[in-house]
Parts: sequence; structure tokens; C-alpha cells
Amino acid sequence: MTDLGLPEGIQACLFDLDGVVTQTAVVHAAAWKEMFDAFLRERDGPGFRPFDAVGEYAEHVDGRPRADGVRTFLAARGITLPDGGPDDPPAADTVHGLGNRKNALLLERIRTGGVQAYDGTLRYIDAVRAAGMRTAVVSASANCRDVLRAVHAEDLFDVRIDGVVAAERGLPGKPRPDTFLAAARDLGVAAEQAAVFEDALAGMDAGRSGGFGYVVGLDRTGQAEALYAHGADIVVRDLAELGDTA
Repeated sequence: MTDLGLPEGIQACLFDLDGVVTQTAVVHAAAWKEMFDAFLRERDGPGFRPFDAVGEYAEHVDGRPRADGVRTFLAARGITLPDGGPDDPPAADTVHGLGNRKNALLLERIRTGGVQAYDGTLRYIDAVRAAGMRTAVVSASANCRDVLRAVHAEDLFDVRIDGVVAAERGLPGKPRPDTFLAAARDLGVAAEQAAVFEDALAGMDAGRSGGFGYVVGLDRTGQAEALYAHGADIVVRDLAELGDTA
């Protein structure tokens, strides 16, 4: 292993955004819960079963493109809605409408509460780049660039594959590996020469199925066992635990 805690031969590092670079995964979970609970309360009445912002978020929503998260959760609850379109208003009871409703809640939470980065991750990325390795951010979020700019981290990445780029290129999101594979191609490396850094189970699945050289799981919520089960080679609580970057 190298001083960065990675196998020899790794030439590039591909980082998820929410929960890996920035402390926004909990903000996403809270916005999803607020949106789904309001929808379920209106649909099922006072006796509705609330959205579980830990278990259901991890299993059905976390790491997936917004509309896919809506579809997956609704399917798990046996609920069917029309897809609608990406421009549906937040008030529309469609898959895209619910997704846009969640996004409006998220942006309001970010506006009022701000965004913070994980210092251990920023130090690790600095060390990676100092070692001559290339970096990419790979996120399902359409707000990725704005969030990176808010924490002054946009310049830390040579390539950005986010929800906007994925839509432009027609790339399916996690748990499919296509966005990570696109990032590796853009960096000019093979999958086996790249390491994936993820906190979401869907991201673990993408890293493993894509044949990447190393898959690092970030355990921010006490789900280390699940991260290993979904394909992590190693699980850490913070990237400062890897190599000599603490």
C-alpha cells in the first residue's frame, strides 16, 4: 500500500460529493424526510407511516439520481405515480414533481444553514494531488458545482460528473457504474487504475460492479457492515484515517 493508503497502481481518485467531500448528506436526508412525510400524510392521513431518514434513505434514496430515488422509495411502499417531466412544478404529484419539491426544500436548508466540507477529506485530496494523482467528483446532484463553490473546493477536481453532466450524456446513475466510468475515461485512466470514495450503498454497488481498483467506504452513520456487504475494500470514518494524511 502507498502512503495514501491505496494499492500500488492507483492513478486517480473518484470522490462522491454528499457525505464524502461535504457535510450535506444529513441535509439531503432531512429534506427527503420533510418532502415524503408531507406527501404520505396527505395521501394516507394522520396514521401514515413516516419516511425513515436512516434505513429507507440508505436503501432507496442515498446516492441515486433524484427521480430514481423517488421511484425506488415509492415502489418499496407500493405507490405508483406518473413520471411527469423534469420541469414539473414542485406541487405536482408526479415522480419529478416530488423530486423538485425535495430539491426546493434542500436549497432552502442550504441557504439558511450553509454548507461545510469535511476537513479530513480536503486534506486527503490535497495529499492525493500533491502525489501527482488526478481527481474527479462524481455526484448524482444537479447542485454539485454550486455546493463545491460554496466550500471553495471546485478547483480540487480535474473532472466533474454530476447530475447535470449525466443528463447531458445520457448516463444512468448509481448503483450503475456509468458515471464513475465516465469520470475515469475523462481522466484518461482505466477503471482498475482508479479508486472510488463513497458513503452510499448505491455508490458501493457502482464501485464494485465497475471493476475499480479500490473502493473506499465512508461510514458517517454507523453502516460499516452494510458498506462492506455492498463491496467496500475498506471502510473508514474519515479519510484522515487513510495513509499519512491525518
